[in-house]
Amino acid sequence: MKRLIIAALLCGVASLGLAQKTTTTTVTTTTINGSDTTKTTSTTTNNKTKVTFGNMNDFKTRRDSMRRDRKPSGFNFGITFSRFDLGLTTLIDNGSFTLSPKNDFLSYRSWKSSNVGFDLLQFGYRFTPNFKVYISGGFDWMLLRLRKDITIQRDAPTLTYVNDNIHFSKNRFSSTYLRVPLSFEFRSHEYSNGKRFRFIVGPEAGILLGARVKQISEERGKQKLDDDYHFAKVRYGAFTRIGYGSAGLFAKYYMNDMFENSPAQEGLKNFAVGVTFGF
Repeated sequence: MKRLIIAALLCGVASLGLAQKTTTTTVTTTTINGSDTTKTTSTTTNNKTKVTFGNMNDFKTRRDSMRRDRKPSGFNFGITFSRFDLGLTTLIDNGSFTLSPKNDFLSYRSWKSSNVGFDLLQFGYRFTPNFKVYISGGFDWMLLRLRKDITIQRDAPTLTYVNDNIHFSKNRFSSTYLRVPLSFEFRSHEYSNGKRFRFIVGPEAGILLGARVKQISEERGKQKLDDDYHFAKVRYGAFTRIGYGSAGLFAKYYMNDMFENSPAQEGLKNFAVGVTFGF
C-alpha cells in the first residue's frame, strides 16, 4: 500500500514538471452602456498565472458612485457592544484641577484613576448616508485611586472619612452608572479601504447603580465596602467622539456635582478623556 501511495505521488510530481507551458488568452468584453471596453489578459508560464485588468479606474468610479447613491437605512434597533471607552478621569473643583483643602482627602493618582464604559443597546435613525441620530444604553465606571490611607464612611449624613493607621496598597473609590447618551453622528464617505472619519457629539444622562470602596492591606486583606457614598443619583453632561475606522478619541464632562447632600463637595465635577473603540 505504501508503495502505491509513493508511486502515485511521484507520478503527480512528474506530471507537474512536464506541464510547464505558456498559454496566452485574451478576452474582450463590452460594458452595458457600450461606451467602454474591459480587456482581460491571462498568461500562464511555468504554472504561474499573471492576470491584468484594463480600465479598472472606470469600474472603481462606477462602484463609488453606486455607494454614494445608496438610500438611508432608516430605523435600526438592536443589541450591540460598541463605543468602548478607556480613559483617565479628572476631578474639577469649582473650575480648578487642584483640589481645595476641604476636598484634599480625595487626592488621587492621576495615571491610575480611570473611566471605563461601553454601550449594549442602540436605537436610531439614519437620515442620510452621512448623518445619523441614535440613543443608546450601557454602563460607565469612574475609578479613583486614592493617595491617602483613609476610609470613606458608609451610611454617613454627608461624605465623611476617617484616617487609618495602616497602609493600603490599593484604596479605590468608584461609582457605577447606567449611561444613556443621545448621539448625533456625522461621517465622511467611505474610502477605498472601507473606513470613514466620524464625529459624534451629544448629551448624556446617567443613573447611579452603586458605589464602592475597595481596599487592600496586609492587616485587613482585601475589603469591598458598598454604599451610594452620596454620589449624584442622576448625572448629566455632554460628550464628543472623533475617530477613523473603528478607533478614536473621546471626551466627556458632567455638568452637575459629583456628590449630593454633601455641602463641602459643592462644585466638584468630573471630566474624562481617552480612547474609544468600536464606532
